[in-house]
Amino acid sequence: MRNIFIIAKRELGAYFGTPLAYVFAVIFVALTGVFTFYFGNFFDRGQADLAGFFLYHPWLYLILVPAIAMRLWAEERKSGTIELLMTLPVSTWEAILGKFLAAWAFIGVALILTFPMWITVNILGNPDNGVIFTSYIGSFLMAGAFLAIGSAISALSKNQVIAFIVSAVICFLFVMSGVEMVQNTAKLVLPEFLVQAVSQLSFLTHFDKVARGLLDLPSIFYYLSMIAFFLFANVVIIEQKKAA
Repeated sequence: MRNIFIIAKRELGAYFGTPLAYVFAVIFVALTGVFTFYFGNFFDRGQADLAGFFLYHPWLYLILVPAIAMRLWAEERKSGTIELLMTLPVSTWEAILGKFLAAWAFIGVALILTFPMWITVNILGNPDNGVIFTSYIGSFLMAGAFLAIGSAISALSKNQVIAFIVSAVICFLFVMSGVEMVQNTAKLVLPEFLVQAVSQLSFLTHFDKVARGLLDLPSIFYYLSMIAFFLFANVVIIEQKKAA
């Protein structure tokens, strides 16, 4: 745990040592505000809640999280510092977890910066704060799943742009598998049990439940399983690169 903490601290410091952290935070907060109050018709609905705020999180993460994840390993491979990192007295798991937790914490900071929106809806009305709280937790877990996918893809390429595009495409597929149009099309060619399986693989399917205030064990297990699976894939990829 000490090695993981040291790596996470180093990586988190590196984020805030460059303009990337501040640019990401400003863009994330600005976009969530625009989607909530403009596209989400916050004032037209006449209801004090953050449903419109969380509605667009999967689509924002689709672009912003791969942008963070693309540098996790692609930059290390391109600069050659991955060899130095792997010669340190840390295991591959510790290095991957440290870098992942730092990036996840960074996203968590960006989420915390949207806290004024929560204050705003409480000033304007009486929202269900329990639903808002569980939605924040669900959003953070979903961001972790996006990030784990991006981290694994980043380890495959030295090119950050390629890592970004491939990560965004894979995440897009996981999001779209829960869209009603995709589900209706799948029903035409697949048996019902496969359609349900595809639906359960979608970020949207689980986040929609969380956004309604239902943070159930299957949804928590889904996101944690996605994180664990792609971090394991990340370990396998790094180990193969070391062997090569």
